[in-house]
Amino acid sequence: MPSVDVVDETFLAVPPARVAAEFADPRAWPALWPDLRLEVLADRGVEGVRWTVGGALTGSMEVWLEAVLDGTVVHYFLRADPTGPDGLPARWPRRRATAETRRRQRAAKRIAFALKARLEAGRAPGEPPPTDLTRRA
Repeated sequence: MPSVDVVDETFLAVPPARVAAEFADPRAWPALWPDLRLEVLADRGVEGVRWTVGGALTGSMEVWLEAVLDGTVVHYFLRADPTGPDGLPARWPRRRATAETRRRQRAAKRIAFALKARLEAGRAPGEPPPTDLTRRA
């Protein structure tokens, strides 16, 4: 089992294609995950992206986008270990691994809620989601 194992999901009242566009540009990734180096393992278009992870952690990460009702459930997974001095995965003591997992869980939720606030901006509760893919709040 990896030292850091994060699973999160958040509903956005936004079409999957609009959410997918947020994760498609590699130039955006350092702002979302500043201490991680990401390499695309599988670009699944409107269904999300899977990456191999380097940098502070070594492992895998995924954003899976699931069309649900009139929006998207953003499923986020991070499974990784700290990167040792030799560049290979290392292990943390349990307490340190738990603290890092919680930190990464909070970071994942901040990303999801920031996307939700920005992409749903101006949408009144009960209204259908915006369909314009170029709309930016």
